[in-house]
Amino acid sequence: MKICYVGDGASIHTQRWVNYFARKGHGVHLICWKLMPGYDENIHIHSLTRVAPKIWTVSQYLSALLWIFQTRRLVKKIKPDIVDGHFITVYGFLAACSGFHPLVVSAWGSDVLIYPKRNFLFRSITKYALRKADLVAFNSELARKELIELGTKPEKLVFFRRGVDTQQFSPQGRNQQFKEQFGISGMPTVISIRNLKPIYNVEMLIKAIPLILKQAPETKFVIAGDGEQRGVLTNLANSLGILGAVRFVGWVSHDELPKYLASSDIYVTTSLSDSSPLSLQEAMACGLASVVTDIPANRDWIKNGENGFLVPISDIEMLANKIVYLIKNDQIREEFGKTNRQIIQETAERATEMAKMERVYEALKQGMVLSDARQEPK
Repeated sequence: MKICYVGDGASIHTQRWVNYFARKGHGVHLICWKLMPGYDENIHIHSLTRVAPKIWTVSQYLSALLWIFQTRRLVKKIKPDIVDGHFITVYGFLAACSGFHPLVVSAWGSDVLIYPKRNFLFRSITKYALRKADLVAFNSELARKELIELGTKPEKLVFFRRGVDTQQFSPQGRNQQFKEQFGISGMPTVISIRNLKPIYNVEMLIKAIPLILKQAPETKFVIAGDGEQRGVLTNLANSLGILGAVRFVGWVSHDELPKYLASSDIYVTTSLSDSSPLSLQEAMACGLASVVTDIPANRDWIKNGENGFLVPISDIEMLANKIVYLIKNDQIREEFGKTNRQIIQETAERATEMAKMERVYEALKQGMVLSDARQEPK
């Protein structure tokens, strides 16, 4: 089967997806305007042209118009069996503009939860892509509701999770050298791996740290990720007098991430919005107890008091108290971690999810849709 993807070539999610299908023996093409290293050699990469990148804030709109024609021409030349646009706003729209069928567009989260609410343009191009698509892949109940609100016909929707490789993300990845490298050996370790952007609200965790240290002074905090708020958050930690307890380690490659997670004790995400947070699922697969903000996406994975804790957005004191509770209760923390790993193995194993999507592609190629692919999120 020949599959043509239109997506963000600089995203690890795109890379893992297209590499999977290339390794399964399919002919894979990727249309993108930027690229990260790590794609298999047998993947055909087609680069879109950036007009005047030095003045990108202005030229991006001209580039986008050019990309419509380039994508259409490339798809016509490739002659694929399936076109799949990942991240519906922008890439799903470009895939839809190709005029090719069968067309799949895959929702990631903010492309249906945030972007369409920003302005009329984003909402219009998202709705256009959804209208043109033959199938729309989604990964959470919240995303399903938003997609229907945007006018998607329910019969087009296919539930799918990107999934976690539970052999790669495993408690067995715990690494003593890692802990020694960051000076956290023998100390309770709390980790956040969200990018340092306002939507992920890492400021909430930073502000909770002084409260945590009052009750558990040996605790260390690993802040993995990068973004425009790194300087602000570093300055905040310094002003609070906690910089010695925090390790800002920057961006971590996906291959290194299991070591970081498995070598920690508690995972925290303070995100303001999410669809189906893969980072949380990866932490769960590594056997970590989790403290997360009480938003619909996190409620899909964490049941308060059963396998972790949900805290209201911006309730810094409760966040601190729940983290301290897990630090001081080893048995409960370990039980939560074991439960979390089992949940991921049973409901979000990557190989199982990707194989399901492969069957969907094959069925769509034949003009059918698998009935089991339309299942609702559990």
